[in-house]
Amino acid sequence: MRAKSRRGHPKQSPHPVDIHVGSRLRQQRTELGISQQNLAATLGVAFQQVQKYEQARNRISGSRLYRLSKALDVPVTFFFEGITFSTLTTELAAPPAASEYTDPLDTPESTELLAAYHAIPDPLTQRRLRDLAKTLATGPDRTASNARRSGVRKRSRRERV
Repeated sequence: MRAKSRRGHPKQSPHPVDIHVGSRLRQQRTELGISQQNLAATLGVAFQQVQKYEQARNRISGSRLYRLSKALDVPVTFFFEGITFSTLTTELAAPPAASEYTDPLDTPESTELLAAYHAIPDPLTQRRLRDLAKTLATGPDRTASNARRSGVRKRSRRERV
């Protein structure tokens, strides 16, 4: 049987769009190094409200979303980037339970890595770091021919010394 809210209505899982918007809110806030308290003060709400938005426990109204976009210096559409129709229909067919959803940005390591990445001033260095992460993620199965096709070249003996 489903859990009931204080008002006696069955609790519902957050809508997939609300989960995505909350995740994007958290991502942008942490990238900019803004605390929940500072963002809440800008919006004129308690920091717990920002927590609820990020966790999709409370929906964000259109006017609040507009104010968030101004506070975080992004267009309103930023919060919806990455949602595809196929993803949305799949998620709507079987929405995750609130306890099953885990935000990949909801770890201290992810937040630290994201902040460090955005602190790198050189776009070329950022790109090289992304390439390195992708290479490390593919594992040791990667062949030399695959590496050359992706732009990674084998160093000559002189370059290695």
